[in-house]
Amino acid sequence: MSEPIVLQQGVLYNEDCVTGAARHIPDGAVDLIVTDPPYGIEGDRLHRHYNRNEDYVTGGYVEIPWEDYGKFCTRWIDVAERVLRPGGSFYIVSGYTNLSYILDALRSTRLREVNHLIWKYSFGVFTRKKYVSSHYHILFYEKPGGERTFHTEARYGLQEKTPNGRSLNNLDREDVWIINREYKPARPKNKNELPLGLLTKILQYSSSEGDLVCDFFCGGFSTARAAMGLNRRFVGFEISPEVFTVKGKEIENIEPGYLLPSQRAPAIIRVKNQGKRWTAEDRNRLIRHYTKLRGGGLSRRETVSALAEKLGRGRFAIERALKKYLPEGSP
Repeated sequence: MSEPIVLQQGVLYNEDCVTGAARHIPDGAVDLIVTDPPYGIEGDRLHRHYNRNEDYVTGGYVEIPWEDYGKFCTRWIDVAERVLRPGGSFYIVSGYTNLSYILDALRSTRLREVNHLIWKYSFGVFTRKKYVSSHYHILFYEKPGGERTFHTEARYGLQEKTPNGRSLNNLDREDVWIINREYKPARPKNKNELPLGLLTKILQYSSSEGDLVCDFFCGGFSTARAAMGLNRRFVGFEISPEVFTVKGKEIENIEPGYLLPSQRAPAIIRVKNQGKRWTAEDRNRLIRHYTKLRGGGLSRRETVSALAEKLGRGRFAIERALKKYLPEGSP
């Protein structure tokens, strides 16, 4: 076991996450967990499926035997529940083969499902007699009892549109993510590393600067790199001495916040009455102006846009209100 690596905004431990977390993390101390556990599918022999030069792949990958996978999931997920603060968020990246064990372990806790995301990537695993596997599951859970961090406009403002008028915010928050793996020719890499683009997206939506982010299975330490790069604090565990030594050293000199200047700034437009309840007077104004605008020859779409500006509400709020309050049979 190597000595811990102490960074400006984090600590890395060369320990088993279950026993290590018992020693180093108090109850309810973590704001966000993002982790990519061993898959229980002979991950130490993944090279049989990848078309790459294995000379650059760090050795020492520690796999979990398939017959022990259910018990393994229960142990570490129980610990995750303990260290998360009430309201804390929890993302697990998993293939489909042993997904049921992870779901069973989650359902045995008080943790609550928020989303079941699909990550579609490039470089699918080659097969001959079945369809090519080119996606992972991302299970997004929360610990009840507190306010969960979710920055709806972390990456795109609610009013931002594509050239054809679609909501950029909605597109970015759909539950199927298309993010390519990172191609690293002639560079050291772990057996299976999550791309920085995937991790920064999770961190932007589900954490704030200064929050404590944890990874129970650090591997290539991509989560640590992303967390500290976005000015979050970090604590992580990697059981393999070889992986810990090689990959841990790569991030020893990370400058906290180095990723922040490269992140897209969302165009956030604050709508005057956004989120406010509709009073009887508001409803009457809505119907009166709607009738007048439609009677003046505007299309429904043009009318909704005009009402949004006039009443200080978002388009979706206007649409919902019209559906709810407009007399039946209105154009």
